[in-house]
Amino acid sequence: MDLSNKTPENVEFMVEEIKNKLRMANMAAIKSTHFDEEKYEDLRDIYEMVIKKSSFSISEMEAIVTELGSLRKA
Repeated sequence: MDLSNKTPENVEFMVEEIKNKLRMANMAAIKSTHFDEEKYEDLRDIYEMVIKKSSFSISEMEAIVTELGSLRKA
């Protein structure tokens, strides 16, 4: 998938992949529609970091969720 384009489909793909990788219950509340294209690069950075890691500590997961929360539309 070409994530260099800021499309709603790419946002949805990245959010779903992050949720699948983290497998956290509170991730169910995060939807791709909560993010706008202004924060696309930040979301992509989080996606790339999450995909590269094989496991996460609880504090890392909390930090990722917090960062995703800061990227949500106001």
